[in-house]
Formats: sequence, structure tokens, C-alpha cells
Amino acid sequence: MRILMAGAGATGGYFGARLAQAGQDVTFLVRERRFQQLQTNGLVLQTPQGTEKLEPQLIQARSLSDHYDLIIITVKSFALEQLMEDIAPAVGPDTLIMPILNGMRHIATLQQRFGDNKVIGGLCKINATLGDSGEVIQMTPLHQLYYGALDGNNDARLQRVDAALRTSQVDNRFSDNIMDELWEKWLLLSTLGAVCCLARGDTQQILTTRGGEALLQGIFSEILAVISAEGYQPRPAVTARIFELLNNPETPMTSSMYRDLTQGFDIEADQVIGDLLLRAKRKGLMTPLLNAVDVNLQVYLQQR
Repeated sequence: MRILMAGAGATGGYFGARLAQAGQDVTFLVRERRFQQLQTNGLVLQTPQGTEKLEPQLIQARSLSDHYDLIIITVKSFALEQLMEDIAPAVGPDTLIMPILNGMRHIATLQQRFGDNKVIGGLCKINATLGDSGEVIQMTPLHQLYYGALDGNNDARLQRVDAALRTSQVDNRFSDNIMDELWEKWLLLSTLGAVCCLARGDTQQILTTRGGEALLQGIFSEILAVISAEGYQPRPAVTARIFELLNNPETPMTSSMYRDLTQGFDIEADQVIGDLLLRAKRKGLMTPLLNAVDVNLQVYLQQR
């Protein structure tokens, strides 16, 4: 199976490297700066087990011409519009596209561009970032990859994807209910991002303040109400585990959006928080805490 990994940041770099190490035919689609960095330094993984290095197959958008069997998208959500133009030459009649992006808006966007039958569900759970020299730093052993057909029909095409992805040494989850997994990931990451960005701190700092737990509970409840109105059928045991994970003052947690914000980078405000507000408005839901978060993030973007 020919796999195009669109992006070689912390997520794409890590999971793409694991697939390449397993013998899969993986090519990384990258922009000029990352292309030069990876050509010079190789793709370096720093994991809890040690340091690994490989020489990745690289390509830039202007050189794309052949079709790929699977395209895994790992760029930031705000880069999706340009990326769709970049990958268009690589999308053939039998190509499947698996986005690993934050939020849910990207699914409809990709379906409108390439067709419903080409887009499958995907998400990952990993604590990773890029180091100063472009190395992928895996901060904990967590490295889960979830995927499956959006309609739950994991047919022969999806079985082939599963067979390829399972060769890598990551924790693969071939799901027949990927939509619920996607809603729940959005619940987790949007709550975490909203709380951390609004309070400008990690969850440990927030939960040790007078109103920290109430803030967390309020934002979590608003988001759960929105996604439930949009079609998610809550699984109480799962949502309880998500809240328990977030509401643990012993473990400091931050989101990638918060880390980007503190470094002055562009953030996925519209995709992670703004889209929730649009959905809430469409359903007539009041979300005052999410509105406060959104105003906060918009001001940050104006000041960049």
C-alpha cells in the first residue's frame, strides 16, 4: 500500500515513521522548510525508550503526480484548504483519505472536495511535540491510532487499510463506531483547550484555584450539550472517564492549542471552539462560557 503522509510534524512524523519502520511505502508531503530540515537531519524520534532516526521519503506539492492508496492528513486544521489543493494530484479513483485533525468540520470539507466515499474517520491519541531541531518528541508511551468507516461499514477497502496500519508498532484501534470516537475526542480536546486558554494555565494550576473545577465542569457541560444536539449519543461511562481525566489536580495537562498560543503561533480557534459556537447557535443553545473563550481567542489572534 502506497501511503502519503501529509505533514511531518509531531503527529505525522511519529505515526509515519512507525509505518516506514514497519516496511510500509510511506512518503511525507512537506513544505520547503521542513523538507530541508528532514533532508539535513533525518526524521528523529525521541521516545521514552530512546532516540531513533530514519531517512524518510520526502516530496513537495509541486512534484506530486502519482496516485496513492491512502492519504493520511496530519496538518493543522487551518491549513486544510491549501492542503486539499496540494494533494489533489495524488487522489485517484481508489484513494482513501484519512484526516487526523482536531474538531469535526474537516470531514464535511473533505467530502465536499473529494467525495463521501473517499473520506474515512481517523484520530490519534499521543503526547508529542517538535523539538528545536525538528525532532519528534514523544513525551509519554501513549500512541493510539483510531480509524474506520464513517458509516460503520468497514468493507474490504478499510480491511486493507487496517492490515497495513497494523504492521506498525503503535496501538491501532480499528473502530466500527468511529463517529462516536470523533465526538468524544472533540469533547476532550475542546474542553481542555478552552479551559487552558481562558485561564492561561495547565489543569493542575486551574483546579487548585477557587473556581477552577466549576469552570471546567461548566465548559465541559456546554460542549457535551452541543455535540449531543448535533448527533452524538452520549456514552455515560466514556464521558465520565473523560471528565475524570481532566478533573485530576495531580496531573497537569495542556492542549496543543494552548501550547501554540503561549508560543505566539497561529491557533485552531475556529475549528476547535468557533465551530462549536456555530453549532450551538444553529440549535438554539446558550453557551456563555464558550462565548467567553471564543472572544479571548479572537483577541489573541488580533494581537498576533
